[in-house]
Amino acid sequence: MNITKKQTGTALEIALEGRLDTITAPDLEKEITENLDGVTELTLDFSGLEYISSAGLRVLLVAQRTMHAKGSMKVVHCNEIVREVFDVTGFADILTIE
Repeated sequence: MNITKKQTGTALEIALEGRLDTITAPDLEKEITENLDGVTELTLDFSGLEYISSAGLRVLLVAQRTMHAKGSMKVVHCNEIVREVFDVTGFADILTIE
């Protein structure tokens, strides 16, 4: 999985490419944890994300809880497969998805 990030002021965008699974979820968790100081708006761009597992969902849940206290978080550009995982697991009701 490739992770790219772009910060503008207090807004951080993290774009993912590939698979967010048991092997790669710790990489995303590390990126989020290390880069949230001063961030009030987190955007996760999933336009290049092909797959998300339960390990990836756990990282999103932790990020959502953290950002709820600091500001806001949204997920953008989900493909049909990822969107279906969010719908089936109930994450569509928890996350802001655009």
